[in-house]
Amino acid sequence: MTSPKSAPAAPGDRSDAKTGAIYALLAYSTWGLLPIYWKLLGTASAVEVLSHRMIWSAVFLVGILLVQRRLEDLQTLLRSPRKVLVLLLTASLLTFNWGLYIYGVNSDRVVEASLGYYINPLVTVLLGFIFLKERLYRGQQVAVALAVVGVGYFIWQLGTVPWIALALAVSFAFYGLLRKVVAVAPLVGLAVETLLITPLVLLVVSWLAASGQGHFGEGLPITLLFIGAGVATSMPLLWFNKAAKRLTLATLGFFQYLAPSLSLLLGVFVYDEPFTPVHVVTFGCIWTALLLYSVTALRARGSDRSL
Repeated sequence: MTSPKSAPAAPGDRSDAKTGAIYALLAYSTWGLLPIYWKLLGTASAVEVLSHRMIWSAVFLVGILLVQRRLEDLQTLLRSPRKVLVLLLTASLLTFNWGLYIYGVNSDRVVEASLGYYINPLVTVLLGFIFLKERLYRGQQVAVALAVVGVGYFIWQLGTVPWIALALAVSFAFYGLLRKVVAVAPLVGLAVETLLITPLVLLVVSWLAASGQGHFGEGLPITLLFIGAGVATSMPLLWFNKAAKRLTLATLGFFQYLAPSLSLLLGVFVYDEPFTPVHVVTFGCIWTALLLYSVTALRARGSDRSL
């Protein structure tokens, strides 16, 4: 009799895994190539781009919930003051993260922004250890230390702190931590987050328009780009959710490095940003740390399943 561990995967499981891999590729590739989209809006300020990104994301996400007949889920969530309060905090973190990323891209710091998303998994595991008392394996401890060495070397050699990278990594790690604590469906939660911020960014857009500094409506191309920011933001999140349902976290974890890798390639080879020997050492430390982190995580899951 064949044991469950050695049994071949059912055709349905293999099909789900293949479909999940396609969704993961779509999601992370889109995230990695988003700098191209934000560069197209380079004539607008990061604040204006962010405002439209939030507004049209809210419209798009609520539209999806309407099509899926899940507006009741949205209404139920909005009736929970505690969850709404937590989501207001996560919405603030997400707004900061999205806005800083757009600023980084449009100020020709795509390489530094990609560094932030490489560091993010290591900051996340560290926060899990500090706040959730999750176990930090020896390999993960070494990985975090390597990341610190890499960033420290960057600061020492260039005399400047890669604040965009660090702020992106820390803000998104705290966002993930809080979303882990509050029990909310991903799509509904994101819809509420964007809705909570929408009144504020509508005021920003209105002020920009009244002061003559806004770009919305100046021409069809830029207006469509503003509206499309909601689709460009929401679609990869939907693809990610579909991938997460079909793939193990271990498999999905390897796809997450695709996005910053594509962004890094864009920064160096398309936008001609500098990639000096100092960058090589810093990124080398981070890449080695991520490899160690991933291998340690895989071994830990294997040990847990064998118990």
